[in-house]
Amino acid sequence: MHPPSHALLRLSASALATLLAPWAGLAMAQDMPATTPAPAPACAAEPAAPPPAFAAWSNATAMDAATDEPGLAMASLAPGEAEKLTLRPTPDVHYLLRPEKPGGTVSFGGMVRLQVAKAGTYRVALGSGAWIDLLRAGKPLVSAAHGHGPACTGIRKIVDFALDAGDYVLQVAANGTPEVTVLVVPQD
Repeated sequence: MHPPSHALLRLSASALATLLAPWAGLAMAQDMPATTPAPAPACAAEPAAPPPAFAAWSNATAMDAATDEPGLAMASLAPGEAEKLTLRPTPDVHYLLRPEKPGGTVSFGGMVRLQVAKAGTYRVALGSGAWIDLLRAGKPLVSAAHGHGPACTGIRKIVDFALDAGDYVLQVAANGTPEVTVLVVPQD
């Protein structure tokens, strides 16, 4: 018996490819998702106007976040006022309570005091995906809801909390940059 010639091997490979071609397309079709997810909206260079409830977002003023409990006297956030917080490297922040997700040594964080005059559900809007903890009397509160902000506004995350009138501490942790915009508003 003679070994097969290269021409015969090429013909066999070619014939095999021709026979398998219809099946290859079927296998690839099964690997594809049934529907293609919608692409994220393309945002303009300038952020879109936020919804009326978040109108103050566009007028954020600069504030240094506190790095320890005594610093909270100078870092106070009022509902309805947006603040662009300057954060510190995580190792420099002495949180009142260790955040559930503190971030690493290359992340940024800080704290602000929040005074609520009227009980209700309040929405905390952030310009990043940073972790937040809202504390009352040193204990963390459980959020009522959370989700994404309106597309293209710069509001990336919204977390809702049911609050009584009183004083709170908002802890921001695991932020990727040394600044983040924060706005707290009552839910309509």
